[in-house]
Amino acid sequence: MEQQQAVFGCQDHFVRMLEKAFSVLIGLRESKVEVKGEDISGVSNAVSVIQSLQQIYDQGEGDRINEDMIYRLIDEATEGSLEETVEAMESIVTLTNRGAPIKCKTPGQKNYIRAMKENTITICIGPAGTGKTYLAVAQAAEELKRGDIDRIIMSRPAIEAGEERLGFLPGDLSQKVDPYLRPLNDALYDIFGAEKAEKLRERGTIEIAPLAYMRGRTLNRAKVLIDESQNASIYTIKMALTRLGEGSKMVLTGDVTQIDLPHKTDSGLEKCAAIVGPIEGISVIHLNNRDVVRNKIVKDIVKAFEKAEAEKKVSQVPDYQRRKKRQG
Repeated sequence: MEQQQAVFGCQDHFVRMLEKAFSVLIGLRESKVEVKGEDISGVSNAVSVIQSLQQIYDQGEGDRINEDMIYRLIDEATEGSLEETVEAMESIVTLTNRGAPIKCKTPGQKNYIRAMKENTITICIGPAGTGKTYLAVAQAAEELKRGDIDRIIMSRPAIEAGEERLGFLPGDLSQKVDPYLRPLNDALYDIFGAEKAEKLRERGTIEIAPLAYMRGRTLNRAKVLIDESQNASIYTIKMALTRLGEGSKMVLTGDVTQIDLPHKTDSGLEKCAAIVGPIEGISVIHLNNRDVVRNKIVKDIVKAFEKAEAEKKVSQVPDYQRRKKRQG
């Protein structure tokens, strides 16, 4: 009964989702699942998703099965990459402070983790919700636990307030930059727990600094994470990359659709990826809407904007101020 509820959902909610997605009818007869439909591909896809859910349950992870996972598996079955996705979902990155495994959820995320393990510098470009930041912190935490590195250094351009205006914010340097690094901190708290994470920060094992403060330093045996890199110029990124010392690695993450610089052409992330991508020991990973692992609607939003961008419609939509002026 417990297994059936985990795989089929409360009151067979997941079954109805599969029936609607693949135009099939699903029933349980004598402990066997029966799938009927006029389209053989729809039937095949529905069976594949049910088998994948059974596999996930048998691995002791029935609690991970939820509505968002069903949507993701439906999409992957339709795209013909369900088996690859389920295999990716078995990859454990590290454990949370409560012992729960942090796993990849898409083939793209699995490739991202592999790139961080195998390369000195990894540049990850992708839309919101693809796990760029969280997985970078998780991988860094695992390397710290194993003793591969001595410290984690987290940074990002504090573009909202302007690097030169950090002094107007209250508190010491760490407190000034904390609001900008909240996503990184949230991931740290998940993995180490809030108390241990704060102790690691106090000891300097985890360091937080604005990107501008990297100049002149040499970083040895460290994992350097630079978040929101799309808001840094090519010159600032070059400065950061050349800080790497012995036994260190670096991960730059960014979403080129969310550039907050006054002039979007000042963003150096894609330019940097094109320049250094061919160098051995540097990997450039591109995630897309298929790697979005937040609420399904986030994936739909990303898809809609990607479609609008491709059709060059975004620039044709008048902004709020222009509409307001016309109405006046």
